[in-house]
Amino acid sequence: MKTVLITGATSGIGAALLAKYHQQGFYVIACGRNREKLAGYLKLYKNIRVLAFDVTRDTEIQDAAKEVAQLDILILNAGDCAYIDQVKRFDGERFASIINTNLISQGFLLQYLLPKLSRGGQLVFISSSATLVPFPRAEAYGASKAGVDYLANSLRIDLAPENIAVTLVHPGFIKTPLTDKNTFAMPFMQSSEQAARQIFTAVSKRKQYLHFPWRLTLILKLLALLPDRLWQKLITRKGAS
Repeated sequence: MKTVLITGATSGIGAALLAKYHQQGFYVIACGRNREKLAGYLKLYKNIRVLAFDVTRDTEIQDAAKEVAQLDILILNAGDCAYIDQVKRFDGERFASIINTNLISQGFLLQYLLPKLSRGGQLVFISSSATLVPFPRAEAYGASKAGVDYLANSLRIDLAPENIAVTLVHPGFIKTPLTDKNTFAMPFMQSSEQAARQIFTAVSKRKQYLHFPWRLTLILKLLALLPDRLWQKLITRKGAS
């Protein structure tokens, strides 16, 4: 039985991935901060282990990693989103918090969990399609996910000798507790379950890159080809309307 570890498994895409991998017969190690939700998983699922820790605290990651023997798949999904609402009063603490949660934590997760990944295993990063083009107010979130992109793509090169596949995932708008807080239009939104199915399939095929929904990501990729000034005018006009 193969073992998969999923961070951020108590809500959104992480919870849906847990259900999908359990359904497919994997031994799942579900990680998160919500101890009550994790305890509920033990009653709901068989062949599951839960680890409660905060990804922003390296000592907690280190302690949790001691409970892990060997992994076939490591899915780094935990993350947060917050916006810079008043750019002239740039919130450095908010920026640092998002960078720490979404990017710096990845380094410590890799430090303690990557050695557990078996030769021929798989490493999965859940990033965001927000990295395809710059968006207003997304300085913190976008920067953190752009860092995740580079990290994943660089690791793919260095882990090739170990035959460890690295999959980078660019989801669009997925209905989760994070997107529930958004007040702007979110076209082509998908459910967490839809996202989990697509991620599971891509990882099963050891794909390097997955983006969805294709209609949104195609539009973003085309917009990225526009001159910066034109894209800036378009997005500013849309934001003001």
